[in-house]
Amino acid sequence: MLGTCGAWPEAGRAASGFLLEVDGFRLVMDLGYATLPRLLGRCTEAEVDAVVITHEHPDHCADLSALCRALLFGGGRDGRVPLYCPPGVLGRVQAMEPTEDLREVFDPCPLPGSYQVGPFRLDGRLLPHHVPHAGLRLTAPGLTLAYSGDAGPGHALDELAARADLLIAGATLQGPAADPYLLSAAQAGRWAARSGTQCMLLTHFWPGVERSRSVAEASAAYGGEILAAREGLTLQV
Repeated sequence: MLGTCGAWPEAGRAASGFLLEVDGFRLVMDLGYATLPRLLGRCTEAEVDAVVITHEHPDHCADLSALCRALLFGGGRDGRVPLYCPPGVLGRVQAMEPTEDLREVFDPCPLPGSYQVGPFRLDGRLLPHHVPHAGLRLTAPGLTLAYSGDAGPGHALDELAARADLLIAGATLQGPAADPYLLSAAQAGRWAARSGTQCMLLTHFWPGVERSRSVAEASAAYGGEILAAREGLTLQV
């Protein structure tokens, strides 16, 4: 876990970001504010094999700019890094960079779509959000992982999370509040239960909220294991 906050990072934390490793292949999912230093604590920029960005909100993609600079000026890598993202992400991040071209170091591949990414089968499906947003399903030998990103409830989440070993759910809201473009902890619990997910990891917490409350609200509908994400948490699935 590189970062767990939604909107902006609390002191000592970072926005959304994850590092997945299978058989030495390193795939990064989302790179929000303050995630790159944590990523570089696990591997060098040259050891990143692929990047997936769910959407263009900066709490999910801002540090893609920092990774671009590290790859451009840090050296040590041949070829471009595959970048899987919806329309708008590249332009949004490129707007922060007036001199360096992201396409010098990244090879963009559009989402939604399906790809073979190293050992992973990547399936991206549109989920409801304020901007084009891809929910993710990643399948590798012995592993199925789903990630809702920052989206609201949508029927595609059923397919993405079906019988997943781990559902990473962006549970921004607490209590009875409903929003078509954001998921609450209670809704995340219901989606996990109906999809047969083995374990759920809650993330994308609004800064300042009590995270144990989100776990309690999700557990009202879902009887499986529920974890609250925290920076530096490492899971073996």
